[in-house]
Amino acid sequence: MEWFTQVLPVWLAAPDAEWARQILQRGVAALYLVAFVSTLNQFRPLLGERGLLPATELLAAGRQRGPTLFRRWGYSDVRLVAVATLGILISALLVVGLPQSGPPWLPLLLFLGLYGLYLSVVNLGQVFYGFGWEMLLLEAGFTVGLLGSNQVPPPAPVILLIAWLLFRLEFGAGMIKVRGGREWRDLTALDYHHETQPMPNPLSRQAHLKPRWWHRCEVIGNHVAQLGVPFLLFLPQPVASIGAAGIILTQLWLVATGNFAWLNWATIVLAAGLLGDRVLHGIFPWIPADLGTAAVASVPGEIPVYWTVITVAGSAALMVAGVPALRNLFSPRQLMNASFNRWQLGNAYGAFGSVTKQRIEVIIEGTEVGAPGAPPEDDAVWHAYEFKGKPGDVRRRPPLVAPYHLRLDWLMWFLPLSGIRQRWFFALLARLLAADPAVLRLLRRDPFAGRPPRYLRVRTFRYRFASRAECRATGQYWIRTGARIVVEPVAAR
Repeated sequence: MEWFTQVLPVWLAAPDAEWARQILQRGVAALYLVAFVSTLNQFRPLLGERGLLPATELLAAGRQRGPTLFRRWGYSDVRLVAVATLGILISALLVVGLPQSGPPWLPLLLFLGLYGLYLSVVNLGQVFYGFGWEMLLLEAGFTVGLLGSNQVPPPAPVILLIAWLLFRLEFGAGMIKVRGGREWRDLTALDYHHETQPMPNPLSRQAHLKPRWWHRCEVIGNHVAQLGVPFLLFLPQPVASIGAAGIILTQLWLVATGNFAWLNWATIVLAAGLLGDRVLHGIFPWIPADLGTAAVASVPGEIPVYWTVITVAGSAALMVAGVPALRNLFSPRQLMNASFNRWQLGNAYGAFGSVTKQRIEVIIEGTEVGAPGAPPEDDAVWHAYEFKGKPGDVRRRPPLVAPYHLRLDWLMWFLPLSGIRQRWFFALLARLLAADPAVLRLLRRDPFAGRPPRYLRVRTFRYRFASRAECRATGQYWIRTGARIVVEPVAAR
């Protein structure tokens, strides 16, 4: 017992990581807050009782992805609201830092609660929750809970697990790229990516219009940041902080030029958690360099034995869960954004193994002209539905929405790549024909002000950013060409 209470806790302690604990726990909790707000606003029209892909049907068929509280309770929109609201409240408490003032087990209990609640949602989310940052948030929340409260020093093994998670995230993405499209190897990927990424932001066009030599430098910088810098995370300070700072800088550039939900912000939070207290004090002199030492000294008594056991057992479990991901990193058939267990811990990450060369936008249009049962007249006036984030109106500057996740908008980007005949998409058309209020709230503009259209049709266009001269002459941010009807006019049945 003496070994547990004296020798092992000393080895476990990382007193130079007190700021890391604050950044990691509060930052990850803030991202959970965003995720639960997104769920509260979007899950019901997308996946609720009357959603495009109802969760009730998934549960009835037993096809949920993994464990979910709704399997025991049954799904209802009321229960979904309760889960999301509870997640928001717990997240807010952790952001403020109130549980961190309590016993060591309290932050862990609340983070496990967030993990369980969000895992229950993700496992019903189907394609609308099939993104890598969902499992990243789950794994990050589970891990930072093991950092405990302010009554114990941050455990060194958990800080190491954060470095391992960040390594998998960055190095995995780098390996996916060099094994993927040729454009990453011949340094041309960024000639296209700013323009063709799923959801550009206000600065994406300016980034795209940079000269080609600039784009070559971007790709080289990306390779260095993802294939070389992550190895620095495992070296002693201040080298680990230098590696973390390099990752933060590259992620801030991605934040400035694109909308990738909370992926970039989660990466920044994880990397910021690897900046040591002394390094942060050197950068920001008003931050105490000895915060961790002072915090531990102010707490009387020894580290509880139960907390030592929990820390060691939890860290060991996460290391074992990560073994398949380690093998995957060096496999010639590397998987991207894959989970190797039903709990979505120890995952493989990665993004944009290949870059699309053209931007194809799917535009849904409606008209009130035409007699029931008859095709619309040739001179019918068609009006487009506008989405909150995805390009449509060529005069509208792309908005800034991240870290919020517009799930329907993202799937609209995937449509030309996966094929237009998706079940959820035709369910969407049916809801628009019925002027379903819940679905219409997911959009930026309903051209019919809540009235059902007589007909809908779907067209695709090739979109490209307007040059500076074209933007000055026309006021357009986008130039679109190649109109093509992919769904002929349809009416409500």
